[in-house]
Amino acid sequence: MTHPLDRLVWNALTGPHAKFAEGGDLARRYQPDIIPFAAARDGSAESLAALAALPKPGEVMVMWDFAPPPLPPGLVSVRTGEVVQMILSRQPEAMADARIVALSEADAAEMLKLAQLTEPGPFTLRAQALGTFHGIHIDGRLAAMTGERMKVDGFSEVSGVCTHPDFRGRGLARVLSIFVARKILARGETPFLHAWADNTAAIRLYEQIGFTVRARLKLLAAVKPG
Repeated sequence: MTHPLDRLVWNALTGPHAKFAEGGDLARRYQPDIIPFAAARDGSAESLAALAALPKPGEVMVMWDFAPPPLPPGLVSVRTGEVVQMILSRQPEAMADARIVALSEADAAEMLKLAQLTEPGPFTLRAQALGTFHGIHIDGRLAAMTGERMKVDGFSEVSGVCTHPDFRGRGLARVLSIFVARKILARGETPFLHAWADNTAAIRLYEQIGFTVRARLKLLAAVKPG
């Protein structure tokens, strides 16, 4: 029996996040102004052709799987890599911090600027459509943030974990990650997250919080020429 996280993007887009999906029974993607993730129903030529038909010229789609995802016909690879999928295996101890606030659409531009500076993963002005983000401001600036992204039944992703370089070394990513993970647990769901496989500092932090590596996934980002 497969695990819900094994085919995360497909399960999210045919489940809790179906309202954010473009495509049909053979292939789906998130609305591209939210996140670029996409998935085919299976590895058949029919499904890959449907996947290739989703983006407009110049749009990038990101796919991942246990094995390197096949390149959909007509698309050009722009990046490959490996990410680890981590799942919370023990409840982290609460770390109260009165500075934590819920972020809103009014914060979107500053959130995007922070994400572009620190590159926690794909991030857009509409990232908050998928889940609530929380942050900490210091001296009137957004110093760090963490939020929620993809969801399947019983599981929610901790995502967008980033700290401005000017405020690193203060434990902000830790306290925000624990805060968001505990909110997910309080809903009766299990938190999970992703990190680049070579980002040893982030993986070490998540392990200290209580996450363990569940899987290693191969990532492919591809663009439709035009």
